[in-house]
Amino acid sequence: MTAGEATDTRSMRERMEAGELYVADDPEIGEASAVALDLMAAYNATSVRQAPLRRLLLEQLLGSIGEGTELRPPIHVDYGSNITIGARCFANFGLVALDVAAITIGDDVQIGPNVQLLTPTHPLEPGPRRDKWEAASPITIGDNVWLGGGAIVLPGVTIGENTVVGAGAVVTKDLPANVVAVGNPARVVKELTDG
Repeated sequence: MTAGEATDTRSMRERMEAGELYVADDPEIGEASAVALDLMAAYNATSVRQAPLRRLLLEQLLGSIGEGTELRPPIHVDYGSNITIGARCFANFGLVALDVAAITIGDDVQIGPNVQLLTPTHPLEPGPRRDKWEAASPITIGDNVWLGGGAIVLPGVTIGENTVVGAGAVVTKDLPANVVAVGNPARVVKELTDG
């Protein structure tokens, strides 16, 4: 811990939510994670015939979820409370949304199977990593985006509205609206027109 960190009176959770370095195994953060893990396990154990229960569990787990949005289990989150999902979205099986920082998903977003939205970051230096320091940067997904199966969105990325991210793409930097992006790292290969 540095001298500046030693005089900081904020909790580790406050530091985490501000996108600053924090210690990952802090007890308050661990309790928030445990609550999320319990809700996530309950949600993942539901069947399609339990729609009202599924909705209730998602409302308890997530920061907010819009009308008509469906997330097929299993889903995996760190806290859930830092995730906002708009209306009429669909996420296929296996969504991983590590929400150390905010994950904001617009309306009408389609998410393929096994997509990963990853906000956490770790220091490059070995000492701070060994001491369990980490941080995070938010992810924003615009309205009507389609994330193909197995796509990975890295910390700090914003994807503009109507953009399509190809299956297996790794999005390392912001993507503008109305494009198709593919590859690792994802690169724009086509502009989209309304039609």
